[in-house]
Amino acid sequence: MAFSVLASLVSLLAALQAANGAITRKATCPDGSTVTNEACCFLFPILEDIQANLFEGSQCGAEAHESLRLTFHDAIGFSPALTAEGQFGGGGADGSIITFASTETAYAANAGIDEIVNLQAPFVAKYNISAGDFIQFAGAVGLSNCPGAPQLDFVIGRPAATAAAPDGLVPEPFDNVTSILARFNDAGGFDPQHVVWLLSSHSVAAASFVDPTIPGSPFDSTPGNFDTQFFIETQLTGTLWPGTVGNPGEVESPIAGEIRLQSDFLLARDNRTACEWQSFADDLSRQQTLFKAAMSTLATIGQDTATLTDCSDVIPVPPAAEGTPHFPAGLTNADVDQACTTAAFPTLSTDPGPATSVAPVPTP
Repeated sequence: MAFSVLASLVSLLAALQAANGAITRKATCPDGSTVTNEACCFLFPILEDIQANLFEGSQCGAEAHESLRLTFHDAIGFSPALTAEGQFGGGGADGSIITFASTETAYAANAGIDEIVNLQAPFVAKYNISAGDFIQFAGAVGLSNCPGAPQLDFVIGRPAATAAAPDGLVPEPFDNVTSILARFNDAGGFDPQHVVWLLSSHSVAAASFVDPTIPGSPFDSTPGNFDTQFFIETQLTGTLWPGTVGNPGEVESPIAGEIRLQSDFLLARDNRTACEWQSFADDLSRQQTLFKAAMSTLATIGQDTATLTDCSDVIPVPPAAEGTPHFPAGLTNADVDQACTTAAFPTLSTDPGPATSVAPVPTP
C-alpha cells in the first residue's frame, strides 16, 4: 500500500514534467535560467537570496540541516486517524509551523525549531510564496549543498495553512518502534522500510536539545555529507556518552562527540527495519534514490497533488559524494551489533589513525 503511494507520486511527477513540457516547452527566465515551466521562474531570485543569506554562501551547514528538519516537522503534523474521530488532523506540508509559529514551536517535540522558523519567516514575507512551499523549497535547496545528496523533487502550489497542527504528532526519540511506525503510517502511508529511507536525513543532521550540554552534536562522523556513515555507525556497539549521561531519548554511541538517538538505535535493531537499515551501509546510490522517493511523499502530505506544479529543475544539482563507506578509526566488523537475520553486515575498511572523534556542529 505505502509503496504504491510512493510509486504513484513518482509517476505523477513524471506526468507533470511531460505535461509541462508539452504545454509550455522550455522557458527562459529573466535571469537567463531555463526551466520546463515558466511559472517556476519566480523561484530563481528566492534561490539566489537564500543561498547567499540563509545558507551562508551555499553551505551544508547548520541552517541547511535545520531547514531539512523543518520540512519533516511541518509535514508530519497530519493525522487522518484524528480526522476520522471528528477532530482537526492538521494540514500536513502546509507551512503551519511558520504561519502559527507561536503555537507549534511551543510543542515539546519541536524544541529548538523556533530558530530556523525565525530565520525563514522573513523570506516568506518578502516573496510571493506560501509558507508551505517555502519550507519545502528551502529544505530541498539546503540539502543540495551537501555532497552526495540526491536532487530532490519540488512542487509549488500549496495553499496557506488555516490552523496550527495538533500537538503530539511529531515522533519523539524516546518513543518505541511500534508507535513511531504507526505515526508514520498514519501521516503518509509510510511502511517500516520507508521510515528507514526518510532517516537518511540524519546523515547530515545534528541534535541540539536531547543533551543541551552538547549543542549541535552530530549523528555520525561526517555531518556535512549525505552518505552511508549514519547507517554504519548506528549499527555499532555504543560505549560513550558525548555529554551528560542518560538523557531521555539518548543511548551510548561508539564515537566521542557523536550523539545517538534511542529511536535510531532501536530502529536499527528491530526485526521490522533492521535489514533495510543494513542495506544502506554500503549502497549510497540506493540510499539516494529511496530517500528522494520518500521525501517526494513527505513534501506533499495533506496536499492535492493534482493542483501542484513541478518545479524540480530549479533545485541545484548537489556536489558529488565524498569518500567511501568505512568504519571509523579504531572500529571494525567485530563492533557491529548484527541485527539483520537474513544477510551479514558488509565487510568495510577501517580508517587509519587514532580513534575517531567529532566536534559539535554550529547551531543557527
